[in-house]
Amino acid sequence: MGIVKTALEIALEKTEDLKSGRSSIDRFEAKQRGKKLANVFLAGEKDLAEEIKNTPSEQIESLKQGIFDVLISQINLPAVKEDEIRIELAGKGLQTVINNKQFNLLFQQLMQVISRYLQEASQYEQAIRQQYAPKLRHKEEELSRRLGREVRIDPMQDPEFIAFLNQHMSVLKGNYEPIVKQVKEEARRLFGVS
Repeated sequence: MGIVKTALEIALEKTEDLKSGRSSIDRFEAKQRGKKLANVFLAGEKDLAEEIKNTPSEQIESLKQGIFDVLISQINLPAVKEDEIRIELAGKGLQTVINNKQFNLLFQQLMQVISRYLQEASQYEQAIRQQYAPKLRHKEEELSRRLGREVRIDPMQDPEFIAFLNQHMSVLKGNYEPIVKQVKEEARRLFGVS
């Protein structure tokens, strides 16, 4: 014989489902708020520690997860010198969320590696430009002869030079990307612990 549930028992079961559903909605919203907060932080407009402190305790982990997700995505090799500022700021935010001295030291080392990478990238580009210069001059002379006037070619407008540059720069990136990947993995590990 089947069990007959009273209306009260059915109502209580549905209320429990709603409560668990509400808490997952709250966690989702806290995570989304964390993502927005991280972007505002990267724009230099908010203090993460203060915002975390003012968050209800049941939402802190979800908020931190949202912040972490956005900030960890900013940790990459920089394309230009100005990216170094964004990466450093993302690291400071990660240090706030992770709150681990080991990560702080690791991130300081990463910033030194990034600085060295930018120096080497600049030197690589200069060396590649010098190496490619004779070929570029030959192309300019050929075009000048055909058109009957002097022609200057910007190397960054020459597809052959761009391919040559990218080929050599990818070798340099290949030397540094494992370090960045390792730091990101360690950050994920340490964040999961805290």
